[in-house]
Amino acid sequence: MNCNHNQQPVIISNHRTQGYFHMLRKLLLAAALFTAPLLATQASAEALKPVRVILVGDSTMTEKAGYGTGFCAQFKPEVTCVNKARGGRSSKSYRVEGLWDEVMTLLNDKGNFAQTYVLIQFGHNDGSSRPERHTDIRTEFPVNMRNYTIDVKKAGAVPVLVTPLTQRHFKNFKVQNDLLPWAQLTRLIARTSDVTLIDLYAEGQAKVQEMGIARSLELAGGPIPENVYEAITTGTTVPAIFTDASQKSDNSRQGFDYTHTGPKGSEYFGKMVVDLWVRADPAIAPYVKD
Repeated sequence: MNCNHNQQPVIISNHRTQGYFHMLRKLLLAAALFTAPLLATQASAEALKPVRVILVGDSTMTEKAGYGTGFCAQFKPEVTCVNKARGGRSSKSYRVEGLWDEVMTLLNDKGNFAQTYVLIQFGHNDGSSRPERHTDIRTEFPVNMRNYTIDVKKAGAVPVLVTPLTQRHFKNFKVQNDLLPWAQLTRLIARTSDVTLIDLYAEGQAKVQEMGIARSLELAGGPIPENVYEAITTGTTVPAIFTDASQKSDNSRQGFDYTHTGPKGSEYFGKMVVDLWVRADPAIAPYVKD
């Protein structure tokens, strides 16, 4: 065996080795930064299955006089938004008139939806003096709300309870808490029925109080009567006096009151509902527009 004792081993300097691995790390990091968004977008697109959202409630949830349009506008195309809310309905009259049967027919038709969510909001008309609308707050309203959630679950869909949209009445600069009893019961039913809750009433009360009378008027349908403007400085809202018959509230966006919404109010409260829903159920977040 020939041994060359004069042959010297090849030694790579520590400095060159560190430089090589530093460059390699930079190349790998650059590749990762380039491909990660593409992979994430692809994975998100593949995971986003079509879902359906059905709105059930009164006029404050409709497209005509409520936040329905603003709500549905928040979602990506994978969401089919169906507005079945109707003006003047209570938790009782909605079922008695057969409107709930229409919703159940929709639920029985699964279509190609991976899931169907039913958002249910009542309270505004349950305290009405009209017998066809009125419900006893202790014995009827909570039973009606619970039965809605039971029906939705039996149909294989997901019920979501929504507390009422706040009215925008003020007294001594403080927004009035007129619908609190119905909001409290809706919260209780959600908690005891293991149902997702969107507490629109609490959030709406806080935000309307924060904005004050003047800014809250912008959320209503218009035009706004002169006497309503004149009362702003008193801190107490007053019943609108209409000098033109066309200004009278008819539960449409052409009329003014302290309950229903115009386009700006629909967008504002519609986004609020979606944001609260995402907070309560993060699985909804991928379906919301960026």
